[in-house]
Amino acid sequence: SSFRPSHQRPLNILPAAMAPVKFDDLSKVAAGVLNDDYQVSGYVFKTKQKTSWAGAVLSSQVDLFASDKCATPAKLAWKLPSPFGCKFFDIDKLEMDKGGSVKLEASSEKAHSDVKIECKADLADFSKLTVCSTYTGMKDAQVKFECKATNPLDFVGEATCAMGKATCGVKFSAKAGLPDFGIRFLSGPMFCSVVCKDKLGTVSAAGLYKANSDLNCAATYDHSLAKGNGKLTVGAVYQGLYKVKISQDQTVCCSAKHSIAKGFSLLFGAKYGIADGNVSYGCQVSIE
Repeated sequence: SSFRPSHQRPLNILPAAMAPVKFDDLSKVAAGVLNDDYQVSGYVFKTKQKTSWAGAVLSSQVDLFASDKCATPAKLAWKLPSPFGCKFFDIDKLEMDKGGSVKLEASSEKAHSDVKIECKADLADFSKLTVCSTYTGMKDAQVKFECKATNPLDFVGEATCAMGKATCGVKFSAKAGLPDFGIRFLSGPMFCSVVCKDKLGTVSAAGLYKANSDLNCAATYDHSLAKGNGKLTVGAVYQGLYKVKISQDQTVCCSAKHSIAKGFSLLFGAKYGIADGNVSYGCQVSIE
């Protein structure tokens, strides 16, 4: 992911408009503050370079000192727009991970102006090939359908719709029975969302408050109706660069970004367990 130089401040963490989003992104505005950019263990070196070959982009991630067997396990990914001059589709990701697995993701928007077709494949097992179609031809709405290419009855579908300041959605599958439901709402500096999953057995709520141009506060709560318990996490981000959060399991995490030069950034993080006293920390170096 990209980093902001330390002298720049984000103007607004909230979305400018409530355009339809994917169902899984209904709570992303608040959850991103609490989940993204926390390198609290391990050391990671990331690069992202655009090449002169038809706009191809090469990304790499190296986990430093990850194990005794290999000190630098790596993951490589290519993005190839219009591969080999073919304008009909793009290769969004051709990835090889540290275990040697190769995955391919491709997409095309040429079949119809309102339809995007995506394919995802594990090149070692084509039975896992999935095909996804996203339709955006209806105003303020998005409909998505994904299935296994070899078994269309193994499918997942979703629909989201923006209505003024609110966006609501539903997600269903052949195996789940009852669908998942969700809604998010934005009013001034406040954002909130509620998502019901697992046959309405799990309720997840998220909220964000923009205190001023520098400070944003967020919270999430996941409650299991079957188990009768939940997990609360609260946190804040200052200037989009400095983060802190505390969870109900009594762990505290903090994170800080710093730009050394254009395209050269550092991300530091630490985690402390109040109950057990365990401490961990990490660092991520990014070059773009």
